[in-house]
Amino acid sequence: MEIKIVPVEENRILEPIKSVIVVPESTNVTSTLEEIFAKFLQLEVGDGAASTDTIRSYLSVTKQYLNWCRDNLLSPIKAEPEDIKLYRQYLVQSEYANSTIATKLNIVRIFYNAVQVRGLIANNPAAKIKAPKDRKDPAARITFMEAEELKFLLDYLQSQLDRAKTNKQKLVLLRDRILIGIMSLEGCRTVEMHQLKVENIVRQGIKTGLQVSAKRASRIVPLTENLASWLDEYLQTRYKVLRRKIKPESYVFVSLSNNSKNQQLSRRSIRAIIDRYLVGCNLKHTDGRTLSAHSLRHTAGTLALRTGSDLRQVQDLLGHADPRTTSIYAHVGDRWEHNPGANVEEKLNLSS
Repeated sequence: MEIKIVPVEENRILEPIKSVIVVPESTNVTSTLEEIFAKFLQLEVGDGAASTDTIRSYLSVTKQYLNWCRDNLLSPIKAEPEDIKLYRQYLVQSEYANSTIATKLNIVRIFYNAVQVRGLIANNPAAKIKAPKDRKDPAARITFMEAEELKFLLDYLQSQLDRAKTNKQKLVLLRDRILIGIMSLEGCRTVEMHQLKVENIVRQGIKTGLQVSAKRASRIVPLTENLASWLDEYLQTRYKVLRRKIKPESYVFVSLSNNSKNQQLSRRSIRAIIDRYLVGCNLKHTDGRTLSAHSLRHTAGTLALRTGSDLRQVQDLLGHADPRTTSIYAHVGDRWEHNPGANVEEKLNLSS
């Protein structure tokens, strides 16, 4: 019998593995691991009330891990702790921030919790794998506006409003003013503004507040008299311009563009709106600092502590579960405003 040896072509591209996430047939489960994880997230994360954005984010991170497994010819179900360490090394080499690596590893850990619950594995291979320690100063990541800069931004919006020639132009500016005002003075998150509905506006006598939800907590954010007035003016103008009834289930912040008019304003759109005004005021990029939508929340926390609010009040306003998170804003202010070295210098009577 003659055996023919067929040479393998160099640089030949092998057919990709079609799937690394098919559950073994012995389990009689036809769904994929992603589907198992998605169902787990819907039932378990946030006590069954996880937002669509959260679930999408978790699935995206898990997809990255599963793709890494596929590229390394590793069955996710057969992964060992050493494999998770290799994945951690891959994330480090990809130059992700340590905090991002921690988040990704935590989601992989939750993913394996879901797989373990289904009885597909005995032990969670990611259970004891830790992210690299973040040696950066937490306060160094805080970007915020000084009080004068925030006033300049809000005055800039008011000047734009004063020059508005049509009700449609005015409506856009009214929306943007109250959006930026709430985020920079009350410290609300982008996702909280994205999800805010008219039924979440709380009226208690002459007081107005917002019931906002993010992560696992819900809280009431009190509005100042100015913000309450700005909110009412925006909603009244919106009704006049769009000629559409504003129902309790309507979103507070909606798109005003022709293609998506009156639809929920996306998180990306909110960030783009804020960036546009930061650029317009020449505040977006300065030496050693780049501001973003989240910088408005940092601004609220930092300025609140600087102007005399106590730590507990600011913690409640921002919805921090741990006061240590809020204390970072105090460190930001104290570092520059109450420099111990300056006190020593004054005692020494040093001349410049």
